[in-house]
Amino acid sequence: MRETTLELARALISRRSVTPEDGGCQALIAERLTGAGFRCEPMRFGEVSNLWARRGQARPLVCFAGHTDVVPAGPLAEWDSDPFVPTLRGGRLYGRGAADMKSSIAAFVTATEFFLQERPGHSGSIALLLTSDEEGPSVDGTAKVVEALRKRNETLDYCLIGEPSSAAIVGDMVRVGRRGSLSARLVVRGVQGHVAYPDQVRNPVHLLAPALAEIAATVWDRGNEFFPPTSFQVSNLNAGTGAENVVPGSATLLCNFRFSTASPESSLRERFEAALRKHGLDYEIAWTLGGKPFLSRPGRLTAAVQAAVLARSGMKAELSTGGGTSDGRFLIDICPEIVELGPVNASIHKLNENIEVAALEQLSGIYLDILRELLP
Repeated sequence: MRETTLELARALISRRSVTPEDGGCQALIAERLTGAGFRCEPMRFGEVSNLWARRGQARPLVCFAGHTDVVPAGPLAEWDSDPFVPTLRGGRLYGRGAADMKSSIAAFVTATEFFLQERPGHSGSIALLLTSDEEGPSVDGTAKVVEALRKRNETLDYCLIGEPSSAAIVGDMVRVGRRGSLSARLVVRGVQGHVAYPDQVRNPVHLLAPALAEIAATVWDRGNEFFPPTSFQVSNLNAGTGAENVVPGSATLLCNFRFSTASPESSLRERFEAALRKHGLDYEIAWTLGGKPFLSRPGRLTAAVQAAVLARSGMKAELSTGGGTSDGRFLIDICPEIVELGPVNASIHKLNENIEVAALEQLSGIYLDILRELLP
């Protein structure tokens, strides 16, 4: 099973699928799944390729979900090997997408193929949902597929997302929820002028500073039993004309909240802007909700995941809601139980992204055990 998974992972990595491109990955997967009795339905929205593949109509429906797009490679000269030429070195497989998350997709497929050979008359149904828009705006990908499925009353019972959730060893940590992401672009207006005439200017940086200090010191909530407290971070602060003797006329701030279910998105916006008004700022602001927080209550899928990890890795998987956003925020609308389980995330989005070759067999085996438990 390892060699088959490794072979498929290498084939996927070799396809240049920088978001929103798919590079032919989904066609390759669809060809294999069709041969295994799946009905494969490409769903194209805008520039994004999506694939919905299902085998069977009975319940429960177990879905593997993931993305074929990857982030840009970065400076090619700083890679030890071409990021789109899968390379084996020191017991590891190198290439863009090796950990995030083409190896997971390969393991989905090989685990499913092995399961069908073992139990061709299994109960329930199996599905795969793939998108090329997870690393991008996430507008025309899983969100649109979920909308299409919901319109025809197609729902999932269990969904396993192959995001790289593991910290040190495959399966040591799995995600059962994610924090929400709320971003803002704030422009504070002042009056431009010569630095030598402070009475004739209104420096927007000076005006913003007290408000920003208050906002940065605010305790937004204390989290809850499932989530850490909401965090606020400034990602960019820009002002100036390029001249050292000119007070700028405006300052632009980019910032982000990673928030839990303890704070509604509307509350964060209102409290943030209340601080701006308190300090008398002349401003305009644009908010972007990247994703609402979601929590999947542990049930049969979670138990199956933990049992499979224990059997294959010898440890109890820690349940977590940490990390960034994932497409689970869309899938939760049609699926009551979601778990994210995938490779070690130490190298994701970095130069020389990689996965241990032995982890490919281990991951495929874990997915296989989960199918065995959920679809006897």
